[in-house]
Amino acid sequence: MPLSEKALENKKKYSLEYAKKHIKRIPLDVQMTKYEEIKEASEKSGETVNGYIKKAIDYRLNSKE
Repeated sequence: MPLSEKALENKKKYSLEYAKKHIKRIPLDVQMTKYEEIKEASEKSGETVNGYIKKAIDYRLNSKE
C-alpha cells in the first residue's frame, strides 16, 4: 500500500534531519581512467562504486600497518 502524501513528507523530513546529524559527504576527485578502473572492479565484485570505495577504506582502517 503506497504511503500517503503526509507520510511521504514526514519520511523525507526525517531523512534530511538524520543525514544532517549522522552523514558527512567526502568529495573525491579522480582521473577518468582511474574511475573507469574502479567502476570495472566494483562491477566484477557485484558492488556499487560507492560501496567498493567504502569497503576499500574500511580495509585500510582495519589493517595493521
